Amino acid sequence: MHILWLVKTVLPQAAAACGLAGASDVSGSWLTGQLAALCPHGELRLTVSCTDARQKAALQGEQDGVSYRILPGADGFAALLQAEQPDLVHIWGTEYPEAAAMQSAAASAGLPVLISIQGVMRDCAVHLCDGVPDAYRRSGSVWHAIDKVIPGELLDNMQANFNVLAQKEAAVLGQARHVTGRTGFDRRAAADLAPAAHYYPCNETLRPLFYTGALWHAREFGRAPVLFLPQGNYPLKNLHTVIRALPAVRQQFPGATLHIAGWAPLDKGPLLRPIIDRMFPYKLYCKRLAAQLGVADALHYTGPLDAAAMRQAYLEGDVFLLPSSCENSPNSLGEAMLLGMPCVASNAGGIPDMLADGREGLIYGESQDADALARCLLQVLTAPDGGTALGQAARARALHTHDAAANAAALVGIYQTILKGDAP
Repeated sequence: MHILWLVKTVLPQAAAACGLAGASDVSGSWLTGQLAALCPHGELRLTVSCTDARQKAALQGEQDGVSYRILPGADGFAALLQAEQPDLVHIWGTEYPEAAAMQSAAASAGLPVLISIQGVMRDCAVHLCDGVPDAYRRSGSVWHAIDKVIPGELLDNMQANFNVLAQKEAAVLGQARHVTGRTGFDRRAAADLAPAAHYYPCNETLRPLFYTGALWHAREFGRAPVLFLPQGNYPLKNLHTVIRALPAVRQQFPGATLHIAGWAPLDKGPLLRPIIDRMFPYKLYCKRLAAQLGVADALHYTGPLDAAAMRQAYLEGDVFLLPSSCENSPNSLGEAMLLGMPCVASNAGGIPDMLADGREGLIYGESQDADALARCLLQVLTAPDGGTALGQAARARALHTHDAAANAAALVGIYQTILKGDAP
């Protein structure tokens, strides 16, 4: 059984096999874990194709029994399928242009295609700027002209891009006949967007580093707990609501800090600061909001983190926080749960399918409800066990959800079902 994967990003295994430098795992792709769990597998021959527009020519290599191809773009897909002769094509993700191109090439070659839903761009586009004032969501012609020369992160541009990605997703799923996902949220999306497709549930296998080693444990943080947010650079991740929740947390814990994985807002000094602020309006909004509420000193950015550094950042926090306005099955939540960390999350997308409220973590209702978020954070921080019981229950759930062997077997089973023509 020969399966060809199409993956948008260059996985660390592909970079290493093809001789590319810097094969780190800063991206946090859970596919590194799924790939490691699948190989070697006696019933499976696997070719992984990635695209990287920076490459001048196609690259190829082999590692641990897997063949890797890194292509500059979609132009080589037909030739790739002709050369590899796979039995089935598995496309990871729906919204990027290469997905549609590979879907078309596979259809022309008469090959069955399995589509994996990653996020659900339709819903992400709807909720992208929830809670952000209109003044920050609209930029004038001058700033759009500057953006064409020196790209920033104008929210109206970001919204337009998300809308386009949602349309691409709908086009790909509208032609899909086989779809796999993880949560009730994406099952419902598949029912709406891919009504002719068979849906196959299959959970994620996360990065191998999170299955071994030291686990989270409660610590004596006194009046200075650390809240850990895995992403805060665009509004869907809802940093602004966390900022609005911080004053209530700091009333009880004056030294509380929020550690945010990723780059800090760009600052090139006072002369360029007004221009940069206007080109990055969401960061400007969060900066102003934090200053207005007196919590600017609570925000600490970690810089980009590879898997090992990200793991350590979880362990050094006291509560994991996921307040997103929309999520499918967030990898960061699964990683925190695997480490036994107490989690507070919004009731968004597929999150309730991963985390049982009150038993494995705390889920608050509306993602923009800062008061409810603050109450949940304080409930964990003031618990006599520091959230240990929640974290232990979360870990037990995650070990089942993200069981590498079970998920690899499930995926191979999906391939076999499709190839045998036994789809329900």
